[in-house]
Amino acid sequence: MVRFANGVLLGQTVASPSYAITSLWHTTEQISWWSRNPNGGPLESLGYKQGYRVDVDIPDQTWVEACSFHDVLIFNTGHWWWAPSKFDPIRSPMLFFEKGRPIVPPLLPPAGLDLALQNMISFANKATRPNTVKFFRTQSPRHFEGGDWNEGGSCQCNQPLSSKEVEEIFSLDNNSTNVEARLVNQHLVKALQQTSFRVLDITRMSEFRADAHPSTTGGKKHDDCMHWCLPGPTDTWNDLLALSLEALES
Repeated sequence: MVRFANGVLLGQTVASPSYAITSLWHTTEQISWWSRNPNGGPLESLGYKQGYRVDVDIPDQTWVEACSFHDVLIFNTGHWWWAPSKFDPIRSPMLFFEKGRPIVPPLLPPAGLDLALQNMISFANKATRPNTVKFFRTQSPRHFEGGDWNEGGSCQCNQPLSSKEVEEIFSLDNNSTNVEARLVNQHLVKALQQTSFRVLDITRMSEFRADAHPSTTGGKKHDDCMHWCLPGPTDTWNDLLALSLEALES
């Protein structure tokens, strides 16, 4: 079942009566409320004709109501914060607002992400019921070679990587196309310290599976190194979640 409110997609529901479980997927590009401003508007005061406004202290409405009725919440954000092909820092940057006003001087995406995480984690802690279990899932890695998806990068690996190959591709020291996952995770770990959130770490195990992306079979004009084949690593993510929940009960 697909749920809408005021024309906005809130999520997709999958129910399993046999297990008395209902799973609801809430999707948004940013964890905070954001909007595209193609004709300037309030962004003109910052010297930009177009861009993306991100209100770091306002939760996106696609998930804001979920905190009050779910028993288990799993949050994830990150990829869209490092997307220069969409949020061009010169032509259409992310511009951050707080309390309805632009943050001046403008923040770079990493600092904006820190503020958004701080505010969204605080909101979730206050809005959830006392016994709600809250996870924050770490980043899903990509495995592009020779550039990003829009730079002619390829995703043609047909076997898992070795530990040495993983470090070559993902080491922050190399500053390669795929460091996004580890960069975002640094911000997540910092923001989640001394909170009631549990970390669902799927990054490390997934870094080895360069062979598990749809690549050219995904039906896109470019290699798809973002999504995963099924069956595949995401099944193991679910196993990890199940074991984490089981450990809480025991």
